[in-house]
Amino acid sequence: MADDRPAFADLERPPLDEKFLRGRLVRPGGLWTQIDVLTETPSTNAVLAAAARAGAPEGLVATAEYQSSGRGRLGRTWTTPPRSALLTSVLLRPTTVPAARWPWLGLLVSLAVTSAVRRVAEIPAQVKWPNDVLVEDRKLAGILLERVEGPAAIVGMGLNVTLRADERPHPGATSLALEGAATTDRVTVLAAVLRELAVRYQEWVAAAGDPAVILPDYQGLSATIGRPVRVELPDGKFLEGTATGLDTDGRLLVDAADGQHALAAGDVTHLRTSE
Repeated sequence: MADDRPAFADLERPPLDEKFLRGRLVRPGGLWTQIDVLTETPSTNAVLAAAARAGAPEGLVATAEYQSSGRGRLGRTWTTPPRSALLTSVLLRPTTVPAARWPWLGLLVSLAVTSAVRRVAEIPAQVKWPNDVLVEDRKLAGILLERVEGPAAIVGMGLNVTLRADERPHPGATSLALEGAATTDRVTVLAAVLRELAVRYQEWVAAAGDPAVILPDYQGLSATIGRPVRVELPDGKFLEGTATGLDTDGRLLVDAADGQHALAAGDVTHLRTSE
C-alpha cells in the first residue's frame, strides 16, 4: 500500500500522522477503537486513566509528541525532546482474565514491543525483567502498567527513536537511531508495536490469561534469565544471585546463596561474571 502521508519539512523528526495511523489500525472488530495524537500532555497514562474512570471502552490509544511529566517504573521521570520518541499509552479491560493474572500485562507489552522492534528495526532487542526493552544492556524502552478502578489497565510505553547521544537522560540509554536501526520512522514503528500487541493481547485474553501464552517467547527474548543479577527489593535490601526463569505468576526466580527467591518486584541490575 502506498504511503499517503503528507510531506513534512523536518525530515529528522516529523510529527506523527493521526489520520494515517487511524486508517491503518482502527478496524471494525479490531482491538484499537481510537488513536489520538497529542501535541503535548503531562502524561498519556493520566489521559487514559481519566478516560477509563469515565467509562471509556478498551482499545483507546493516546500518543504524545512531548510529555512534560512522563514517568516510568519506581516513579522515575521519563523526558525526551519533542518528536524524538514514541510516548504511547493504551487502555485495556481484560475483564475475562482473573485479576491475579493482570500483572502479566506489563510483561506482555514489553514482549510485544521487543518483537516488533526486532522485526521492523532489525536490531537485537531483548526484554529485561520485568518491563524494560534493552539492546545489549542499553535501555531502549520502558513500560509502565497501572490499574485503575473500572476495572481497567493503562499500559504506557516510552521508546526512544531519534534520541541523540547528547540528549540521553543517562549514559545507559539508547535509541533506534543510535543502534543503527533499519527504520526510525515513528509511524512505522508504532504501527508495528500496536499490531503485535493486539495479536498477543487477544491470544492471551482468549486463553483467560494463561501465562503459557506469553512465557516461552518472553523467556526466549530475555536479557535477564541466565544472568548474574543484583536486585534492589522494595524494602531497600539487596539480593544477589543468578536469574533462572519466571514462575507462573511472572515472578523472577533468583538462585542466591541462601536458596531460591521468587521476586514480584524489584530493580534489577545485570552483573558481569567478574562482578
